[in-house]
Amino acid sequence: MKLTLKIWRQQNNQAKGHFETFEVSDVSKDMSFLEMFDVLNERLINEGKEPIAFDHDCREGICGACSMYINGRAHGPWHETTTCQLHMRAYNDGDTIVVEPWRASAFPVIKDLTVDRSAFDRIIQAGGYISVNTGNAVDANAIPIDKTDADHAFAAAACIGCGACVAACKNSSAMLFTSAKVSQLALLPQGDPERKQRAMDMVAQMDKEGFGSCTNTGACEAECPKGISLANIARLNREFIAAGFSSEA
Repeated sequence: MKLTLKIWRQQNNQAKGHFETFEVSDVSKDMSFLEMFDVLNERLINEGKEPIAFDHDCREGICGACSMYINGRAHGPWHETTTCQLHMRAYNDGDTIVVEPWRASAFPVIKDLTVDRSAFDRIIQAGGYISVNTGNAVDANAIPIDKTDADHAFAAAACIGCGACVAACKNSSAMLFTSAKVSQLALLPQGDPERKQRAMDMVAQMDKEGFGSCTNTGACEAECPKGISLANIARLNREFIAAGFSSEA
């Protein structure tokens, strides 16, 4: 396959960015999207040019680092698929592909397609933890948990923190991410000690980082590579309201 790539280049957060056009040939349909980028970067290095900076780690759809906006969609055209798991058979010979970094003030560009997503880390640090007693591990069946609650908690915990929800939202909201992290602990008895303060602190940090408010359009769920449900946002709202009433009592 021969493809035309229009890729965002930006030296750093202070520099003015622009699109550069690259022609790539001999692209196999069996390549992943990132493998296609590897081939392009190898060519650029051999030509003495600066390679395109992009983030990646596991390349197995687990780490969430491979965050790219491809032809106007977070992670590309395949449903519930990360960029690293997107393969070139999704495209046809002669296609033009436009690749950009996440667009959000809370995710400043580091270079080219790489953005700083440490705002998510600070939201987790604000309340995404539980109190535990040190010592020997408790038996797995020592705390009975309802199967439905366990399933919902596991589904929320599937969030990989890639930021696609923020990129897809018109307001660059982080509500889906934050609600997933709150939900996975709020649904389990282990999360009870910090339950009320967790919702207040994580929402406060989310606002401090500059993320926008929820648009209620559902774009976040539609583009999430792990299919995180909007039901988590509703749960976060309930947790936040309940915590607010408790603090006023």
